Amino acid sequence: MKPAILVVDMLKDNLKESPRNPYFEEGKNILPNLQTLLEESRKKGFPIIYACDSFLEGDFIFKGKMKVHSLRGTKGSEVLDELKPEPADVVLPKRRFSAFFKTDLDMTLRVLGMDTIVVTGITTEVCVLMTALDGLCHDFSAIILEDCCASRNREFHQGCLALYRDFALHPLLKIMTLEEFLTT
Repeated sequence: MKPAILVVDMLKDNLKESPRNPYFEEGKNILPNLQTLLEESRKKGFPIIYACDSFLEGDFIFKGKMKVHSLRGTKGSEVLDELKPEPADVVLPKRRFSAFFKTDLDMTLRVLGMDTIVVTGITTEVCVLMTALDGLCHDFSAIILEDCCASRNREFHQGCLALYRDFALHPLLKIMTLEEFLTT
């Protein structure tokens, strides 16, 4: 296994403290695990890729219920200070849910010689899941680290993961804990 770590949408706008931000609490709860994952992954030489929402003001995505956030070039579109990228890390702007959609992620992973993506971040049932499933579509094995990703509440998070725990594509798609991943 040659894994690359994908940190999806752990951005200032997505996790700013606000009574109207349903992702704040759950997102903050996974920060210690993400910090451990990044530290251990760097020791093992695993590439780290931050897939970051990077929208334009009039983006189509905002024509639904989604509020305007993570506008390209703003502080809100930056990775959280607690997870600040290091110079060797890749920061990948994305305009849609999957980190593969119309980005160079596929080519980046192939240049790095990776065969597996380890997907973390927010939201479990949207951007994390779509990135993992698109990874499979691009012939990469995918691991979702259940204690390194979050949704707006535990029920959404657990419900989504339950659908894929015994998925027909296992072991190409696995749900693991941080500890399980670090000891494999």
